[in-house]
Amino acid sequence: MNFMTALKDAWRRNDSLICVGLDPEPGRLPAGLSGEEGIFTFCRDIVDATAGLVCAFKPQIAHFAAQRAEGVLERLIKHIHDKHPGIPVILDAKRGDIGSTAKHYSVEAFDRYDADAVTLNPYLGKDSIDPFLAHADKGVILLCRTSNPGGADFQALDCGGEPLYLRVAETIARDWNGNGNCALVTGATWPEELGRVRAVVGKMPLLVPGIGAQGGDIAAVMEHGQTSDGTGLMISSSRAILYASSEGDFASVAHRAADEMRKSVNSFRSKG
Repeated sequence: MNFMTALKDAWRRNDSLICVGLDPEPGRLPAGLSGEEGIFTFCRDIVDATAGLVCAFKPQIAHFAAQRAEGVLERLIKHIHDKHPGIPVILDAKRGDIGSTAKHYSVEAFDRYDADAVTLNPYLGKDSIDPFLAHADKGVILLCRTSNPGGADFQALDCGGEPLYLRVAETIARDWNGNGNCALVTGATWPEELGRVRAVVGKMPLLVPGIGAQGGDIAAVMEHGQTSDGTGLMISSSRAILYASSEGDFASVAHRAADEMRKSVNSFRSKG
């Protein structure tokens, strides 16, 4: 599957900019679900309930690995591909290393897990990202202006008259995106900075965490981040959808939460 093509198709087909994060937390699964099978059942049922409302799914690798459930993650991604073809899967891994290690991380993401895209840290430079960029059909989603407060420790530092995060955005758009498979992570908690990134990267997709539990504002994100045709964004929500209910109705309530968020986002979409 070509990630960028699948993403654009999902924007259109599901009329959605919503990306559901799949972050299973120990102790937060509904009663009766536990262990590897419980994690799989929980995530599978969330996926099945929301697949018609989203543009992507984003499993966070640490939430599975910390519970020794990497095999569950493999099964889950295979389930998404088999049952909901056309919905891209973003492996949220934030990898960043050099040489053979970077190559092995690319094998992990694209061969072992069969993800359609992966999140990466660009701090080590382009040679650390090249093994991923070489997969022209896969999405390479690079950290730019992250949603956490501490992101400003480095990302906001002056870099020749502009903040470092903006230099990152410019460099990736100008020099790294030869295959047209790059995207950037830009937090909903900094909407004006999101707008500055949009201004320099054109129509490059932006993965936007921070809506929901982190307090990001949908109206501000849409004002500053959408492209002229009302797309360009993957607005990520995890906890607000996953844990909308802790009871046996968790999947149907997650469906309602995702649909409400989709409708809210769409109310601010450009019709151009």
